[in-house]
Amino acid sequence: MNWPVVAILVSILAFGVAAWLYTWVKSQPSSNPEVARIGLLIKKGANTFLGREYKILAIFVAIVSVLIVLFLPQPIWKGSASANIMMAISYIVGSALSALAGKIGIAVATIANVKSAEAATNSMNKSFMSGFRGGSVMGMAVVGSSLIGVTAVLMLTGDATSVLGFSFGASSLALFAKAGGGVFTKTADISADLVGKVELGIPEDDPRNPAVIADNVGDNVGDVAGMGADLFDSNVAAMSAALVLAVALDGGTGINTNMILCYTSLGLLSSIIGVLSGRIGKSGNPSSALNKCTYITTILFAILTAIATPVFGFNWRYWGATIVGLFVGTVIGLTSDYFTNDAKKPVQHVASASKSGPAFTILSGFSYGLYSVLPALLGIGISAMASFYICDGIDPASKTDALFGIAMSAIGMLSIVGMIISNDAYGPIVDNARGLVEMGNLGDEALRITDELDSAGNTVKAITKGFAVSAAGLTVIALLGAFMTEANAALVDLGKQIIEGFDVMNPLVFFGMIVGVAIPAIFSAMLIMGVDRNAQRMVKEIHRQFDEIPGLKEGKEGVVPEYDRCIDIATTGALKELLAAGIVIILSTLAVGFIGGVRAIGGFITGNIMSGLLLALLMGNAGGTWDNAKKYVEAGNEGGKGSVAHRAAVVGDTVGDPFKDTAGPSINTQITVVTLVASLASGLFASFSILG
Repeated sequence: MNWPVVAILVSILAFGVAAWLYTWVKSQPSSNPEVARIGLLIKKGANTFLGREYKILAIFVAIVSVLIVLFLPQPIWKGSASANIMMAISYIVGSALSALAGKIGIAVATIANVKSAEAATNSMNKSFMSGFRGGSVMGMAVVGSSLIGVTAVLMLTGDATSVLGFSFGASSLALFAKAGGGVFTKTADISADLVGKVELGIPEDDPRNPAVIADNVGDNVGDVAGMGADLFDSNVAAMSAALVLAVALDGGTGINTNMILCYTSLGLLSSIIGVLSGRIGKSGNPSSALNKCTYITTILFAILTAIATPVFGFNWRYWGATIVGLFVGTVIGLTSDYFTNDAKKPVQHVASASKSGPAFTILSGFSYGLYSVLPALLGIGISAMASFYICDGIDPASKTDALFGIAMSAIGMLSIVGMIISNDAYGPIVDNARGLVEMGNLGDEALRITDELDSAGNTVKAITKGFAVSAAGLTVIALLGAFMTEANAALVDLGKQIIEGFDVMNPLVFFGMIVGVAIPAIFSAMLIMGVDRNAQRMVKEIHRQFDEIPGLKEGKEGVVPEYDRCIDIATTGALKELLAAGIVIILSTLAVGFIGGVRAIGGFITGNIMSGLLLALLMGNAGGTWDNAKKYVEAGNEGGKGSVAHRAAVVGDTVGDPFKDTAGPSINTQITVVTLVASLASGLFASFSILG
């Protein structure tokens, strides 16, 4: 079986399904002029931000491409010019496809939100289908792009290192897209909530609020474009790490390479079937419908790979490692659900604590976030350990088999990523739809329906964030193995002793580890401070408009706020904060490598993984808990809207916003970028370090 061709054909099928879903969503009826007007404002704002963001990132990509041509994988005066040029091309293609993933997501989400809003006036199922199928366009396009991109680079170059270059392109662009989109969306969200809900006591999506359109734009650029680029990066990174180790095992492209392409193709095929099964049944429960699609995809993947393994002669032990990752990913998702679902005790306890004021909201939510870290990290650790021991000894002459087992576990966890992205993109689409229903005055029943759809979307988003962090954890452990492979190849060429592990008692390793532990904290602080600075500017602008525009606060007919001013503040501020945090972590990696060499970098990556996973899980789950505690109160519990508990819960949510939607999910990509930079520059570190 020619698996590269099969992978490309399955990717083309995914594009075809995405095109059909897009056509279906676009064909749904929509005739309300006010909804159309507001929807157009959201679409225009999202595209304006994305256009300005991509212009800045295009300059960054161009500069990095020149540096790659000069220095990677070897300095051009020492190595092969053609290899460096191919690496740069792979990097550019990875960046371009990551950008395309965000653009496709925005294109469909800004149509699906209007269709979902208007469909809510007829039935929940139609509204759900518009939102879910809109999100599924992105799911199919992102995974199809990642699979066809990795396969094409591997076929054209026959070089797994070039695949790492492709992955670095995807990761670096995703890092900036997620950070920029996260700063934009939380600037608007926090500002709209603090002035609208807390100060004035007006509804969440009241059209009088000058920040309300910017808030809806932010849902698209942060939670659609940003998260799509993030999961595109995770999927590519997992495949890249596995391919580097497979090539080392096979001595070139062979059976293990084919197994990766087979399993990833079957994962995408399973996601296609799962997506097409998405609809609300007789229960009328959107959460159940989303979960059903995920279960169908998961079971299908397990069955199809179990059939393919003996038929094509793959090793059952590698299949076992893949299924371990799949199972653990599901369990970690359920753990995130427990700590963030408003039907469970943690969220309800935080809502109850809010009756005593915002300090207790913060304390209880942060504590549950800390609790939530253990089961997820334990799951990642068990998955890595189990897959290591399952596969250890398959190739007695090499330890790479065990590391390859961990990489296959990451492949298993990300095998259903097409469905995960579909569920994740559904969330901001129905969130926008709910806003459009309120701003367009589509009635109480439509508002009830979109509230229920939005609640399901919030729960699913929390699950997918936990899933994304866990997948990133396994992926970077596999990438650490890929780094060792790349570094050892460089050390052998230089006649130096190879690396068999990283001894904490070695001062170079310990130095790197201590610095690596600090980097995710610094990175998170820079992003959260960016949101803080930007939100303060927007709050001042909202106050100015309410004070200076006659009749705005009273809702006088014909008086419209200056929405563009808030969109411009969010855009300008996000672009200003965009590059700083990402450049700091890249320069830190290079500095440690050139000071301490490959052993210091091994410690640096390890420390970065450990603290990064901890902080990402803590911030993602604590933020989700605060968000849903607020929604639980707004549903009429603990005093309902306007109560002391409501005001405190809104404050908790504004703290949680940059946690869960800016810093937390960006850390996933930060870890991947650090490890890929280290892998690609390992030859330089081996040759030119001061102490190593």
